[in-house]
Amino acid sequence: MPTKRQRPSGSWEFIVRRKGVLPRPVSMTFEREEEGDNYCARLEALLDRGIVPPELLNQKPDIATIRDALREYLVNVAVAESDKPVLSALAGKLGSIELRTINYSWAESWVRSMKHEEQLAPSTIRHYVGSLARCFDHLTRLPNSTFVTNPLRLLPKRYATYNDADAAVLRATAPDGALVQVPVDEWRDRRLAPDEEKAIRLILDGHKPVGRQRALELRWQGALELLFDLAIETGMRMREMYTLGLEQIDIERRTIFLDKTKNGDKRQVPLTSVALAALERYRRQVEAGERGMEGWQFDGGRLLPWWNGDDSPIMLKKITALLSRQYARIFDAAGCEDFGFHDLRHEATSRIFERTQLSDLQIAKITGHKDPRMLSRYANLRGSDLAQLLW
Repeated sequence: MPTKRQRPSGSWEFIVRRKGVLPRPVSMTFEREEEGDNYCARLEALLDRGIVPPELLNQKPDIATIRDALREYLVNVAVAESDKPVLSALAGKLGSIELRTINYSWAESWVRSMKHEEQLAPSTIRHYVGSLARCFDHLTRLPNSTFVTNPLRLLPKRYATYNDADAAVLRATAPDGALVQVPVDEWRDRRLAPDEEKAIRLILDGHKPVGRQRALELRWQGALELLFDLAIETGMRMREMYTLGLEQIDIERRTIFLDKTKNGDKRQVPLTSVALAALERYRRQVEAGERGMEGWQFDGGRLLPWWNGDDSPIMLKKITALLSRQYARIFDAAGCEDFGFHDLRHEATSRIFERTQLSDLQIAKITGHKDPRMLSRYANLRGSDLAQLLW
């Protein structure tokens, strides 16, 4: 008897096995279960007589190329929004490559081409490899998949880092006299100095920037202040904050419950006393129509006024760009021209390391860093603590 399962898309997959008759299990997809049952019944009758339909002997797998694999992955897995543009780019670059040719040698060759031919930054290489590796992981879990081992998971540590041999290739292939710059990892380690934070808060409070005749016109001033406070106290990403609903905030438990994050996971974010005070201050401003919050009454149960509930990628990007520009104006007016809103996430994470004794894993659960190893660059903030453990 064939095995069958219904896919999330609603179609039905049937797998027929017949040892000694069929060279390999045969997978077929039907729109309706009844259609598959009838076809497989006729096929089983033929196989009982030792007859194999010619089309099955040369059957092409449903998932034959990387493009097929990406399509299967996107249809059946809740992929993080941040991965979708990367996967789309991979479909264009690698889509026609057949899965039967994918092995460790191919993985090495692909990484080598991204370094030597495209000269991509190490972080970009890791994004490409990581996204495709998660797709391949899905393939290995499919029933009767011929894709058993994920070669991308066999790549060594620091595979994306340019070594001396890579640098030599870049120099050898560069035009005569051209200056060769080997791509390197660039960690953004911008911290917020106390006087800079004070200057930003003055601008948010309506003070005139130094050297200017008037203060910035800030629509939804109270909301801008709250977003700044939440970012620096919790380490949440901008999108996670501006899409918050009131039901996600539990004041008594001092926790914000994030339903879906950049990585596609749920997360609980504890609130400091400063964050709680900021939320309470904002609530009073909204109720009284103060600090530019006239006309906003938590419409639709939303905390902040910029998002209307449309979670399409285009709308979310539009709001992110709008707020990024707004804060760029604020930081520029405060004399922090090289500071960006996302730097507040780094600042918040640094403060958690400095002010608590939480483990790296505990902090990763708060900040939403998928791989705790990404927090290793914060270890120097506790150098003095390590000294206390020595004799």
